[in-house]
Amino acid sequence: MIKKEKRRGGAKAARCAASTRRLMNTREITDYCLATYDGDELVYFKVRPTNLSVLSDSNVAARIYSLMNVLKGVAEIEILCLNSRENFEENKRFLRKRMEEEKNPVIRRLLEKDQNFLDRIQIQMATAREFLIVVRLRNEKGKEVFSYLDRIEKSLKEQGFEVKRAGTEDIKRILAVYYEQNVTSEKFEDFDGQRWMIPD
Repeated sequence: MIKKEKRRGGAKAARCAASTRRLMNTREITDYCLATYDGDELVYFKVRPTNLSVLSDSNVAARIYSLMNVLKGVAEIEILCLNSRENFEENKRFLRKRMEEEKNPVIRRLLEKDQNFLDRIQIQMATAREFLIVVRLRNEKGKEVFSYLDRIEKSLKEQGFEVKRAGTEDIKRILAVYYEQNVTSEKFEDFDGQRWMIPD
């Protein structure tokens, strides 16, 4: 009876552990892609952004034309833009509420200075965007996958884009920014508390 209960408990724990990954449709992260439960593999190429504000109209048009050529050449391409900066809206809301409640003018001025400081940081980080080109692989297998990805990377570079294929740590960071706007962690664990585990 105890063994059966343990087995049931283990199955329930496995279902609970898998539920978050299922919700995110993230089966596993490999060396080169994010594998989904749908059977797709998402390969990310990090694109170094260009400051369009310093380019002439003709140069901007040329960049758009280059991107159009890439999109025409590879049907599986998707574009993802991440807001790679911290969000201080909750903090600012809290400070505004405290300023309204605060009776002491000195404390109110300090709270106002805190809010101005957060505004300044947010303005400085306003351009912290990250652009990714995502290739969704469906039926490609083995060596043909890497030759296909190399062709896409070459095509992007030929069109004047500075790109780098995302590795395991890059994909973890992309997920952290996308799902929880975590831009401060330098290393991401595969399991919560992994850094505290002592190997045998």
